[in-house]
Amino acid sequence: MDVARRILFVFILATMLLHYYSSNVEGRSHYHKKKKNKGSNGSPSTPPSPPVNPPSIPSDPYPNDPGNSSDGIFNVMDFGAIGDGGTDDTAAFRDAWKAACAVESAVLLAPADKAFVITSTIFSGPCKPGLVFQVDGILMPPDGPDSWPEADSRKQWLVFYRLDNMTFTGTGTIEGNGQKWWELPCKPHRGPNGSTLPGPCDSPAMIRFFVSTNLVVSGLRIQNSPQFHMKFDGCEGVLIDKLLISSAKLSPNTDGIHVENTKSVGIYNSMISNGDDCISIGPGCVDVDIEGVTCGPSHGISIGSLGVHNSQACVSNITVRNAVIRESDNGVRIKTWQGGSGSVSGISFENIQMENVRNCIIIDQYYCLSKACRNETSAVYVTDVQYKNIKGTYDVRTPPIHFACSDTVACTNITMSDVELLPEEGELVDDPFCWNAYGIQETPTIPPIDCLQDGMPVRVAEVASYGC
Repeated sequence: MDVARRILFVFILATMLLHYYSSNVEGRSHYHKKKKNKGSNGSPSTPPSPPVNPPSIPSDPYPNDPGNSSDGIFNVMDFGAIGDGGTDDTAAFRDAWKAACAVESAVLLAPADKAFVITSTIFSGPCKPGLVFQVDGILMPPDGPDSWPEADSRKQWLVFYRLDNMTFTGTGTIEGNGQKWWELPCKPHRGPNGSTLPGPCDSPAMIRFFVSTNLVVSGLRIQNSPQFHMKFDGCEGVLIDKLLISSAKLSPNTDGIHVENTKSVGIYNSMISNGDDCISIGPGCVDVDIEGVTCGPSHGISIGSLGVHNSQACVSNITVRNAVIRESDNGVRIKTWQGGSGSVSGISFENIQMENVRNCIIIDQYYCLSKACRNETSAVYVTDVQYKNIKGTYDVRTPPIHFACSDTVACTNITMSDVELLPEEGELVDDPFCWNAYGIQETPTIPPIDCLQDGMPVRVAEVASYGC
């Protein structure tokens, strides 16, 4: 009997211990479970099974939005551009610009192997610094006046406004489609029998930078502009490098690079051929450095025209060096209108090779686009102009050196050194022409320039009053 009681006691004790431990384990297994919702029946809910292939979490919460570019590149194709050379892609470029403008060091990309047509557009700032507009394909306007939208300005195509620290670059082409503009009857000698007809004649400048600072333009091919290829107005800190600018020899008013009211400009290592000035420097320019430029066919490298409509023009510290000018109507030129005021000073032309150029060295203070201009008592004062190591050949139809200074305001402090210009073919023409021009020859010139007067004009005090 005692044995039976002991066995029963051990059985009851084992049963109690087993129940105790199983209750503890169940309690631990539910320690991290969610609280039951109110109104539940108290039975435990079965947790959902994890998905077989869980989705990865993207670093960009909006990966399909073109406005969010993790690598800083805003490709116009992602904004809806077609790039087939016929579709109007203006909206895509404007949207891409808006997105890139808001991101530091962004790149707006027009990719290679695509041709984009866009209408007249102003790309305005301010933008975040370091913005790059990169054209690796072809960018062009509508084809000619008849295709130009009536609501768009006919004076400009691409305008970059109020920007700082911006670069315009790429390996592509900016195509101006200028041929139909050049043939307008209002253009010089384009009317019937070589006439020039009256009427509206606005033609768009191709690329204009306006009121901007710290700009870089490099690497691009820019061609066939309806009018000026590039203009810089009201800018400061401009670097232009390795451009190829071209249009037909007889294309009217297609200046390659024009700067006015602009300071601290460098134009380097570029080739320009067109129907007007390769480079033209307008009023208000200071500290312009031009080096390594090949120019022509063209109208040469010009300071001016200045003083039109009796205006004041101030230009100073301009250097042109290590350049080649070929097959051009002018070489290095300063041109002013009668009746202006102000001054041109601190000009240096150095190490320039001429190849069959008319008017290799010219100062023309009687610049006029018709025969109706008359002499005025005032003029822009030209002083401190240096010509050094200018050699090569000239077209014998005009004298290679021509200094036509104002009757009332003489040109002063002209310096000639190592100037040797020979006829491309034929005999030496008449002696160089000088009128009211003062300066010195540091070395003998070829051809001899005996007409340059020594010293200073008698009325030098009056001349000084025309300065800026």
